[in-house]
Amino acid sequence: MPVFVFLFIVMPIAEMAVLIQVGTMIGVLPTIGLVLLTAVIGAALLKQQGLATLTRANQRLNSGELPAREVAEGLILAVGGALLLTPGFITDTVGFLCLIPGTRHWFVHQAMKRMVVRGQSSSFFFSSGGADPFGGQGPFGRRPDGEDPIEGEYRDETERDHDRIEKK
Repeated sequence: MPVFVFLFIVMPIAEMAVLIQVGTMIGVLPTIGLVLLTAVIGAALLKQQGLATLTRANQRLNSGELPAREVAEGLILAVGGALLLTPGFITDTVGFLCLIPGTRHWFVHQAMKRMVVRGQSSSFFFSSGGADPFGGQGPFGRRPDGEDPIEGEYRDETERDHDRIEKK
């Protein structure tokens, strides 16, 4: 509850106070211009940093690793982008801190200390609560007793580049 009070009551009042102070110092139009300029710069920085993070996440996925750090960075980038689009200088400051790589990495490090990331599991069991409509087998794989419900063989019949070249 105190977090919501801070976010929805204290922050808007603080933002209005700062905007009024800046507006009285430099004028209304320059203040509006600064707010718009920070949004434009923030959007460009968000695009650049977001693409770099997405590229790193794809590289980790392709190497078989879990991109937990990149997911956390993506979340912080999204929060930073939302804060930069919100009018005000306090939210812009926090938003830029989320987009700058050094401070973003610190935020990610703090978040990763509190997160638990689990890899893939070899078996799944799903229960809908009550009678099991799948006859004792979860819909996503193995039964609770560990036996495989279906056995079979398969053959990969996808066409490869060298197969298409030889057919011509």
